[in-house]
Amino acid sequence: MKRSKFLVILILVVWFVISFVTNILGPIMPVIIENFKLSLTLAAFLPFSFFLAYGIMSIPAGIMIERLGAKISMLIAFGFTFSGSFLFALLPGYFMALASLFIIGIGMAMLQVIINPLMREAGGEEHFAFNSALAQLVFGAASFISPFVFSYLMKELSGYKGGGNWLVNTLSHLIPPELPWSSLYWIFSLIILVMLVVIRIVRFPKVELKEDEKVGAVETYLGLFKNRTVVFYFLGIMAYVGTEQGLANWMSKFLNTYHGFNPEVEGASAIGWFWGLMSVGCLLGLVVLKLVDSKLILKIVSLLAMGTVAVALFGPAQLSLWAFPVAGFFISLMYSIIFSLALNSVEKHHGSFSGILCSGIFGGALVPLIIGWLGDQLGLKIAMLFLYVTLGYILAIPFWAKPLVNNKTIRFSELFTKKTL
Repeated sequence: MKRSKFLVILILVVWFVISFVTNILGPIMPVIIENFKLSLTLAAFLPFSFFLAYGIMSIPAGIMIERLGAKISMLIAFGFTFSGSFLFALLPGYFMALASLFIIGIGMAMLQVIINPLMREAGGEEHFAFNSALAQLVFGAASFISPFVFSYLMKELSGYKGGGNWLVNTLSHLIPPELPWSSLYWIFSLIILVMLVVIRIVRFPKVELKEDEKVGAVETYLGLFKNRTVVFYFLGIMAYVGTEQGLANWMSKFLNTYHGFNPEVEGASAIGWFWGLMSVGCLLGLVVLKLVDSKLILKIVSLLAMGTVAVALFGPAQLSLWAFPVAGFFISLMYSIIFSLALNSVEKHHGSFSGILCSGIFGGALVPLIIGWLGDQLGLKIAMLFLYVTLGYILAIPFWAKPLVNNKTIRFSELFTKKTL
């Protein structure tokens, strides 16, 4: 098929939107708790609703793209996302937030399944690795930016009495004065509406799914779940996403509770840098994985992440403020390593196995909820020690992993020779 640079750019924009909308929950969590007078457990049901949708929809989304095609599937996905954002923008409240986050989560899960094979078709399989790395960078950039957008809106709209720019003035008429952060969902709704219009106009290629992208029959999934290796790696993905979201969703509340940092300023900044350093880590990891065996890397980064989380939880204020983002740098390689070790550990049914692994994103629902419940019983600092359960499981993976194929490594000097290109 004819390659389309425009479509590649559009897909990168989709990645930006996914990240911008998905990872805003961490910065606003302390403000939601205060505005809606929530316990930590009730607050934890917000990310639970969102990631529950991910766990439910990952496999059905694969079936949908096979039957309906990429364009219609993407329109449906953005339709869900728009509905969820717009409902909350119109009727901001705790129970509406639960419903809207679940609806948004359905759309986001569908989009992530759709756009990887679409990127391969639009950009060419020979450029897929580069484009995937670029998409990861764009994803991280959006996650880095969104907390600062939250800070800006909170500063401009809190106690607003007029005199702001056109955007601020318009948003001030649409939101309850006591909920300035809800303006984000009006912005999300507008961005998603624009995406719907653009996608409706753009011509999409027919996506031919590769064998490792196809969804298998029910019997295939049942057979895979009888394999202990499949279950162990599924739990590994749950542990990783749970660690990531446990940190992202609770760090701002922790910094506010134990060190008095403002969630709208320092807390939001810490989350922005957490995602930013994750992107940097992913890019450096592309080089490191060419030089060092992935199992050894997973051992090292797991231990470094454990040490950094300890500093974040028990260190003084300034060290804690920086240790949380640095933890993002160390965990950045975990997902790709666990996923690749998993796929390299089975001989067939990689498409179905990928669907099972993607369902492990449910860990992002479960772990923050456990931390929230424990936080109400024991305090948030003690509750966040639960992250050592998930990090400990990740540390154990390279000790029992027996992939059929190991990642190929080279000497450092070979990185700069033509032979490696």
